[in-house]
Amino acid sequence: MATIEECRAALEKLSDNMQTAEGDVRTAAALDRSVSCRITDLDITFVGRMTGGRIVVHDTFQGPPREKAQIRLTMKGDDLVAMVNGELNFAKAWGSGRVRLEAGLRDLFQLRKLL
Repeated sequence: MATIEECRAALEKLSDNMQTAEGDVRTAAALDRSVSCRITDLDITFVGRMTGGRIVVHDTFQGPPREKAQIRLTMKGDDLVAMVNGELNFAKAWGSGRVRLEAGLRDLFQLRKLL
């Protein structure tokens, strides 16, 4: 089971990857939205903001998100780490229910370019 530190590092790596993206991916990464990433097996939620082509984590809370972010991810820690490392395909994980992504319709259309 991935640790809190490994999950935070995976989010940092995802943020770094977004920062160096080009084309449509860079456009999608340029969204300015509140973000939460709920790690179910650790019972924690990372809360932050997607801005300037990065994900900036502001806080980590025990339990579910306290407020509804504009973009919400829910998954196990191992799945987050595997996705960021390229070992787990987001579309397959989403389709099988291992990963949940919730956002407004316009944001979902933009995010599909990222994922």
